Amino acid sequence: MSDFNIHYVAKLARIELSPAEEEKLGTQLGHILGYIAKLKEVDVTGVEATAHAFPLVNVTRPDVAREPLSHEAALSNAPSRSGGLFVVPKIVE
Repeated sequence: MSDFNIHYVAKLARIELSPAEEEKLGTQLGHILGYIAKLKEVDVTGVEATAHAFPLVNVTRPDVAREPLSHEAALSNAPSRSGGLFVVPKIVE
């Protein structure tokens, strides 16, 4: 299946291809488009559209309000602190 323009595809992708790369990529894209054409032939009548093959389940705990950490507990594992605050490396000059 070669009804696409490899030069146009390369331009869209903003890549420069050598003639050998054009040939190789053109063949690969042709095969990919051939597989897509085969998939279009599959009868999916009665098959419900899904985003995932298996249902996704959120495994996080429920969000329940509880007592916050104390100031000292929050800072207890800080590698560096000063004046009751976390000390972090300066990232803006």
